[in-house]
Parts: sequence; structure tokens; C-alpha cells
Amino acid sequence: MDTNTIANRLGTLLLATAMLAGCAKHAYESPAETSVKTTESYLTVKPGSGSDAGGGAKADLGVLLAYEHQIRIRMPGERIAARASEVQAACNSGKFGACAVLGMSQSGGDDPSATVQVRIVPDGVDKLIGLAGKGEQIAERSIQAEDLATAVRDNSLRQDRLRKEHARLLEFQDRKDLKIADVMTLSGRIAEIEAQLQAAEQEAAQQQRRISTQLVTLTFQTTRAQENTGEIGQAFKDVGSIVTGVVAFMIRAFAALLPVAVVLFVLVVVIRRIRRARRKS
Repeated sequence: MDTNTIANRLGTLLLATAMLAGCAKHAYESPAETSVKTTESYLTVKPGSGSDAGGGAKADLGVLLAYEHQIRIRMPGERIAARASEVQAACNSGKFGACAVLGMSQSGGDDPSATVQVRIVPDGVDKLIGLAGKGEQIAERSIQAEDLATAVRDNSLRQDRLRKEHARLLEFQDRKDLKIADVMTLSGRIAEIEAQLQAAEQEAAQQQRRISTQLVTLTFQTTRAQENTGEIGQAFKDVGSIVTGVVAFMIRAFAALLPVAVVLFVLVVVIRRIRRARRKS
């Protein structure tokens, strides 16, 4: 075997050894190296590529929130009724999305006020509040949420259980060897399960409505200055009723004490006469 042939074979052997070493290194990376590469890969993910639409991955808390908004708006009293009617009309017409007016109340006089309660889709909440408080003072705004995840899960499990039991009972009801008493018992139980299932489905629909829409309560009140002026005027008006109440109390007290005073007067007169009679004797 000549020198060139030996050199060629040695070169081929060295090349194969290097390739096998590289493959082994790749196949048996340490956990630390794997962790570093995984972290680098996570950090280079582009925003919005995850499941979160806002950009960046977030932990799924598994919550189903039902939101309620409380808003108190102060404005001149003469504009309260018109603004409340405007909010009601916007909701009924679906101006800001699906919306339903759940309640509305108004009061007039020196201290007018109004309350409008609606259930509206989330996208329309801020728009409706903006319409209600347009150019006015939003004195207070609070948001609270109730997590319905547990209630929804329990209701779903309850429906599954009822449906399975209902299916099993229907299978028993189709049997030909059942007695009349057994058929009557099965029919009663099936009717009971159907009623429970209907109630559970209605509850699920209510839960879904609370999750997919939000409750907004708008309270319209007069400004602080107008409220204070109204309180002073009301105080002057109350003077007459206070005086009348005091006089009426005094008359009632006099009427209640008059018989006692008459009895005491008679007793005093009788006692004096008795004493005079004893002195003369």
C-alpha cells in the first residue's frame, strides 16, 4: 500500500470521527445548555405571537369576571332629566352596541336626581359613560368584578351529571319488562331531572350574560353649590313645620296633664277643708 493511499484513508477516518463527535455533542447537550437555549428562544419571540392579543405571553388565571360599574355625575339640576333621557335613548337604540335598560328613576324638586341602570357590551361601557358625563363632573367612579369561574364549572358539571342520569333513565324506561309502578317512578324521576336541567341551563345563560356584558349604574346629582343652597332653603322651609310640631307637642302634653291637675286641685281643696274643720272643732 503506497503512501498516498494511507494518507487518504487517515483523512477520511479523521473526518468521520469529527462528524461523530459533533453529532454526539448535539445529542447529549447538558440541561444547562438546553435551558439557556430555551430562554433565548423565548426572549426572541415577537410580541403578539403568543395567545395574548395584547402582546407578550401572560399566565392564564382561569377567571371569568362579571364587571359592575358605579358612576356618580354632578351637574346643574335643570339638565339632569334631559341627560338621563339621552342616556336611556342611546342604550335603547344600540348606539354603542347591544344594551338594555334595567331600571330608571327620577326625582324633582329643589334637589333633583336621576339613576339609570343598564347592561351593555364591554366595548360600549366607556362610550356610554362619556355620553353621560359629557362636559360634567364625574364625582365618583368605581369598578368591581365577581369571579364566576367556580360557579360556571360547578354548573357545567351539574348539567353533565343530569344529562347522563337522564339518558340512563330513558334507557330503563324503554325496557318491556317494567311494571306499572316502576314506570310511574321512572317518569316522575325523569320529570324531576328535566326540571333541574332546565334550571341549570337558565342559570348558565344568566352567568354567560353577566360575563359577556357589564352592569353600569349611572347616578346624576346636582352640584355641591346647588345642593348646599337647596339644603339651606329646605331648612327655612322646615322652620314652620318644626314650630308647628313643638306647639302640637305642647298642646298634647297639656291635654294629657289637665286631668291630673284637676284631680290634684280637688284633693288640695278637700284637704284644706278637712284641716279647717278640725281647727274649728
